[in-house]
Amino acid sequence: MIISAPTDFREAARRRLPRFLFDYIDGGAVTESTMVGNVDALQRVALRQRVLKGAGNPSLAVTVLGQPWAMPVALGPVGATGMYARRGEVQAARAAGLAGIPYALSTVSVASIEEVARDAPGQLWSQLYVLKDRGYMRNALDRAWAAGMRTLVFTVDMPTPGSRYRDRRSGMAGPAATLRQYAQALRHPRWAIDVGLRGRPLSFGNIEAYVGHSMSMADYTGFLARNFDPTIHWRDLEWVRQDWKGALILKGILDPEDAREAVRFGADGIIVSNHGGRQLDGAMPTATALPTIADAVAGAIAVLADSGVRSGIDVVRMMALGADAVLLGRAYIYALAARGQRGVSELLDLIAADMRVTMTLIGADRPGAITRDSLAGLPPSVQGRSEALRGGG
Repeated sequence: MIISAPTDFREAARRRLPRFLFDYIDGGAVTESTMVGNVDALQRVALRQRVLKGAGNPSLAVTVLGQPWAMPVALGPVGATGMYARRGEVQAARAAGLAGIPYALSTVSVASIEEVARDAPGQLWSQLYVLKDRGYMRNALDRAWAAGMRTLVFTVDMPTPGSRYRDRRSGMAGPAATLRQYAQALRHPRWAIDVGLRGRPLSFGNIEAYVGHSMSMADYTGFLARNFDPTIHWRDLEWVRQDWKGALILKGILDPEDAREAVRFGADGIIVSNHGGRQLDGAMPTATALPTIADAVAGAIAVLADSGVRSGIDVVRMMALGADAVLLGRAYIYALAARGQRGVSELLDLIAADMRVTMTLIGADRPGAITRDSLAGLPPSVQGRSEALRGGG
């Protein structure tokens, strides 16, 4: 199919993927109201159109966490990326490297830390969940550092997996899941040949390197179910800040007080995120939460954001709400599933083009010129909270 907009990749991915994989990346928790709300909240953010500002051909370059990015966009960590395209983590990381932006490798990736670092050099980040098995966490940190990764994305909003009903319906989980997955794969021969056969080993390389044996999809879900730690507290994470000598970003912040706690904890940055609506259904959309959180940290640390971003206009909206940069999740997985590395590169080109047009029309000649003044106005509820925070309330 012809791709003319970033959102076109979703339909292309739906056609190519077995249902259980498409629904896994496309779905959210329970009724999926937060997932839908993420997109809706961003679409309601009105930008302030300006004229005769001389902002033609704006620069997209930024410096985040002391590192140069070609544009204020990174590819965020997505589990099982290698199931969506052959050695998908490597392909996505290569596209990010060519675009001059970071790529964050998921804890639960198909390709291991070592494989990605070897085959896709660039600005690579490592993601880590909070798990009961501290031995695994230390092993992952050591391996990431040895592979040259100097930024850690520590995901803190998953003490227990969200209730994702769509996964049970699709065959990703539930009774006879493996048989249902095989049956679906046979109905999608292009995926089955490219990923199912040529993309082997379809194991979870990071976990496998630690446990010492192959990890099937069922093994992967079982490992996570056993190891998420709902009792975790800030004090339990102090050793991570002490042991990790690189930049530390906490992912999954949605409340101003948690953002202030991240500053006290010694984080270098936070990612304002509700996990794409895959955790707490009914949580606040990221775009709604972002302004008060940005005000709460007041520039003390880097503020990044994800959830609901589908276009370059959305990137500009997030930045106007207070983000220094934005992470893509579903958007790039759709592109990867549809066309591999080429699809991700095409998506990033479309987003960059969208950003340049949008920035020109709002009178911003560089990312730093995208501010709260770039908004036509905040929703009253957000405006009230932002003013209270600025006044110390």
